[in-house]
Amino acid sequence: MSQSYEVIFENNKKWVASKLADNPEFFHDLAKTQNPDYLYIGCSDSRATAEELMGAKPGEVFVHRNIANIVNTLDMSSTAVIQYAVKHLKVKHIIVCGHYNCGGVKAAMTPQDLGLLNPWLRNIRDVYRLHQTELDSIEDENRRYDRLVELNVQEQCINVIKMACVQERYILEEYPVVHGWVFDLRTGKIIDLEIDFEKILKDIQKIYNLTGSDWVMSRKTK
Repeated sequence: MSQSYEVIFENNKKWVASKLADNPEFFHDLAKTQNPDYLYIGCSDSRATAEELMGAKPGEVFVHRNIANIVNTLDMSSTAVIQYAVKHLKVKHIIVCGHYNCGGVKAAMTPQDLGLLNPWLRNIRDVYRLHQTELDSIEDENRRYDRLVELNVQEQCINVIKMACVQERYILEEYPVVHGWVFDLRTGKIIDLEIDFEKILKDIQKIYNLTGSDWVMSRKTK
């Protein structure tokens, strides 16, 4: 067994010891339940860990990660996570977080056959198609990729807002609110793209209204 693998268990022992030193009841309390305010949907990139960049503790963030932080309604993994977080955990904020220098975004713009990755990365190619005029006007290639990262986050936020469970709970309780972030690996800073959640929801509801508004609004007035 490799030393790099074994060190993980040594690190775990140290982590357990440090937590118990600070609070002997830490794991007893941790095992009770979870009550996070945040659902974080991020990239699987090993450099962009949700809890660390947010300064969050165990139990504070419900996390889903995949290549290039995609929310595809045909992907049962991401939709199940969102449904569970919204209906059962009652999260107040859903964060879609991309990051600059994203390998998935760059791979999506590479003219080559990537096998099983092709249909997944097509989601990002579709984002490029929707914003082609803006992106093609950016001469600097690195800046163009950065902007595509931002636009991809924006479009994935819209995909979250399209979901019935998100619309219904927001109409009833004014939560969850959807946010779009980019993590800048070059500075360590989180950039809030200031997604206008309420405006997006209002703009898309003519087409994506899945609330069954009669019963939802009648429940809100009770």
